[in-house]
Order: sequence, then structure tokens, then C-alpha cells
Amino acid sequence: MRDLGAGFRYLLAGQRWVARHGKQFGFGLLPGLITLVLYVAALVALALWGEDFVTWATPFADDWSSPWAGLFRGFLTAVLFALGLLLSVLTFTAVTLLIGQPFYENLSEKVDRDVSPDGTAPESGLPLLRELWISARDSLRIVVRALLWAVLLFALGFVPVLGQTVVPVIGFFVTGFFLTEELTAVALQRRGVELRERLGLLRSRKTLVWGFGTPLAVAFLVPFVAVFLMPGAVAGATLMARDLLGEETAGDGAEESEEEGARS
Repeated sequence: MRDLGAGFRYLLAGQRWVARHGKQFGFGLLPGLITLVLYVAALVALALWGEDFVTWATPFADDWSSPWAGLFRGFLTAVLFALGLLLSVLTFTAVTLLIGQPFYENLSEKVDRDVSPDGTAPESGLPLLRELWISARDSLRIVVRALLWAVLLFALGFVPVLGQTVVPVIGFFVTGFFLTEELTAVALQRRGVELRERLGLLRSRKTLVWGFGTPLAVAFLVPFVAVFLMPGAVAGATLMARDLLGEETAGDGAEESEEEGARS
């Protein structure tokens, strides 16, 4: 339970850091705004032409008697839009981080320098295109894992009672885990930590990850809110990445690191 609180404090520490560095916060809004515009356009298109697509995809229902064809296609249209909305929530962070890769790398480095006792930050030493390729590849792997969970939870949602109570809660924790992986990847990838090792680190501290990522998962249900939280989320994830690797931290996040060190 204490780890849950520590994770949430890292999230708040990240928001405080960007609040004190207004220029970083301002630039950090741009990738999220671009992603938001693209996703809204896609969802609007899905709302306008989703029914036409379902009609085209289900020619076998043309000869069904009324009202069964309309009800069937209406249900599929609603499911299609719901899946599109779920997919947008699951991939918003990955796409925003990919679009804003150079900025978020720079922001994460500045957080590292700010809280590092010697004022230095790890550097990957890789060319930008190579970093973009690794980020896109790893993000795709995480999105596939998240989608498998999403399909499973969507199916379980039809279970009476449990599907309307327990399953949504599990969904927030699962989404929070994958959001945290995407956000900590900015700092961990710069340190040369591969995806499999990153997942192992996060699984070893699940309550810390949930304390950080689950509140974000709830907030990210409103994409406009996600735009404003992204810069601080990257800063907070950098602080948490230092904790996961046992790196000494001064300034923001030092209290959390000292508590974790005392418990270990």
C-alpha cells in the first residue's frame, strides 16, 4: 500500500517539476495536441461513416426481415465505435510519445540533470532515427499486449455483475501498467534498458506502477486532460525510473527514493 502512495507522489512530483519550468510545459503540449486532433478526426469519421462500413461488411444481412438487419448493424456500429474509442485510449500515449520523441527525450534528460546529485544525465548515444525506430518497435509490442488484454476484458464485460463492477476496475489497473511502461520507457530506453528488462522491473514493483499509472488511466479517459498531463507524466516517470534502477535522487522525488531505500 505504501508503494501505491509512492507511485502517486512521483506523478505529482512530475507535475510540480513542469509547473516550475513553464517553457518545457508549453512545448510539451504540442505533441499531445497534434495527437488529439488526429484522434478526434478519426473518431468523427468513424461516427459519420461507421454505419456505412458495417453495411458494406455485412451483405449477408441485406435480406433479413425488419427490424433484425437494422438492430444487428446498429449493434455492430456501436461495438465498432466503442472499440475505436478504447483503441484511442490505449494508444494515445504511445502515439504522443512517438510524435514528441525529441522533446520528451530532452525533457527527461533535464529532469535527470535536475535531480541527479552530480548534475549529469545518461545519454543513449544513438542517432535520432535509431531511437525513433526502437521507440516505435517497442510501442507496437506494448500496444499488441494491451489490445490482447482489452479484447479479454471486453469479453468479460458481458459477464453479469462482475462485468459491470470488477472488470472495469481491473481494466484501469491494466491500462495504468501499460501507460507507465510507455512513459518510463523514455528514461529507461536512454539508459539502454531493453523492453523485456523494463517489463521485469515494472512487474517487480506492481503496486508502485499502479499508484503512478492507474490515476493517469482514469484521467486519460478525457483526451484533452491527457494533453495537459503528458509533460508532467514524462517528468514523473523519469523520477520513478531512477527509483526502479536504484539511482540516487536529490530534489524532487528525493523523499520517495529515501523511503524506498529505507525499506529495501
